[in-house]
Amino acid sequence: MRPMSSPSLAALFLSLAALAGPAQAADQVVKIGASLSMTGAAAVYGATQKNGITLAVEDVNRSGMLPGVKLEAVVEDDGSSKEQAISVYQRFINQYKVAAIIGPTLSTMATAADPIAQMQHVPVVAVSNTAPTGITDIGDYVWRVSLTEKQVIPGAMKTAQAKLGFKTAGVLYGNDDVFTKAGWDVMKATLEQLGIKVLGTQTFAKMDRDFNPQLTSLLGQKPDVLVISALAENAASIVPQARQLGWKGPILGGNGFNSPSFIKNAGPSAEGVLVGTSWNSASADPVNEKFKAAMAARGFTADQFAAQAYTGVLVIAEAIKQQGGKAGREDVKAGLAKVKDLPTPLGKFSFLPNRDGQHEPAVQIVKDGKFQILH
Repeated sequence: MRPMSSPSLAALFLSLAALAGPAQAADQVVKIGASLSMTGAAAVYGATQKNGITLAVEDVNRSGMLPGVKLEAVVEDDGSSKEQAISVYQRFINQYKVAAIIGPTLSTMATAADPIAQMQHVPVVAVSNTAPTGITDIGDYVWRVSLTEKQVIPGAMKTAQAKLGFKTAGVLYGNDDVFTKAGWDVMKATLEQLGIKVLGTQTFAKMDRDFNPQLTSLLGQKPDVLVISALAENAASIVPQARQLGWKGPILGGNGFNSPSFIKNAGPSAEGVLVGTSWNSASADPVNEKFKAAMAARGFTADQFAAQAYTGVLVIAEAIKQQGGKAGREDVKAGLAKVKDLPTPLGKFSFLPNRDGQHEPAVQIVKDGKFQILH
């Protein structure tokens, strides 16, 4: 049999291609940078944020929400430091050419890194920065999913006071971090508004491990409640030390307490601790139930920081959808302005005119070794 000539081979391939139909176009890959604290003082938050982001990217890509678009998360460690966060942002913007950035984990790093994104016109979605001022004020490319301390603490304190009836307080806060300092500023204003007398105020630094001097001073004034603004790592030492000194009264923590690692590391001492939260873990909303089940199926513990990070990805995906699948940096920015009543694990999510997030907060209490909603 004679070998088939080249023209005949070409005709055969063309015929087969015609029978197969038009070739599927490859999906457009849209990169999202995630600057997370995988090491350093905020590492307990970064690990769970990564879990939330990974799950959200998988869910969006599988859902068909963005036809022809595939999201890809580029995760880098900001080291819980301003300098490292700046370097990560520069790589995201110049090397990876990301469409948007999620992070960094702490407000302190955000105040240093976000201005770089603002200058380069790269949208940023903050998923755990809660300082009331200094985040979205950076510029119109900075958006925020996480509720500020001003949105969460007043309601939490009011609910706790109504239930426990405290009239005096002793206060302890970290004075070397934007996050914990901002928490204290809101706590102070709220205590004044509620007519709760502050008997004493003490401070500490992130690197401190012995809090007995400050706690001894506060407890000696016999307050009705201890109010503490601290990162989870410090909180997990402060609470047991307070209990060891004989404190059996209520403790109201700031947003930094919202980590399962706090309960794990503080142990039985964490029982009864109250904290405001931007994620209602007990919500029966279908999106929240699906999120919790998916996290559990992957062996992850769902918490506020994972829920916020997951929501950050959903918000960016919705922005791209609002722009008809366009995912340029300006498209994402324009789309973010159109996000309204988006179903998320946090509840129906919208952006306020100042680009801060809006949804309903809640109050948690540590009971039987886990966070439960205070009713």
